[in-house]
Amino acid sequence: MNTQQKDLSYFRLRLQELLNNSFPEKANDQKFIEQRSSWAANAYEGAFSSGNGIEQCNEIADYILFGGLYFSRFDTVFQVVCNEFDTIMADEELRPFALKMFPVCEPVFARYELTDDFAYDTEFDLLYTELTGTIAIWIEENGLQ
Repeated sequence: MNTQQKDLSYFRLRLQELLNNSFPEKANDQKFIEQRSSWAANAYEGAFSSGNGIEQCNEIADYILFGGLYFSRFDTVFQVVCNEFDTIMADEELRPFALKMFPVCEPVFARYELTDDFAYDTEFDLLYTELTGTIAIWIEENGLQ
């Protein structure tokens, strides 16, 4: 039981770190975090009990822990802010500004079918351009505030 709890907290911490950095909209969803962490810990334990090596067990657990979390809308907004607007604000303002722009950009994301490998899709360039335009218009209308 003790190792199960340790595994569960390990997976919980790894997932929480990813959510804090790349999926701020899910970072406070404790039910999601607990469920995913529990599934990953159980999968790891089951894979290990079945004789799989540590590396294989980690791959199985990660697949469950991070499923559907490979393409980050926030990371994309942050990338646009860093690449396109970094000359008009200080480095320490980039992430807070991207967090402010994230809800502004939600309607743009709604027009795309976002999958885990969307960043490698040909439509990614179009999304990037639309996000750049949306943010530029917002700055023009509201300033950097």
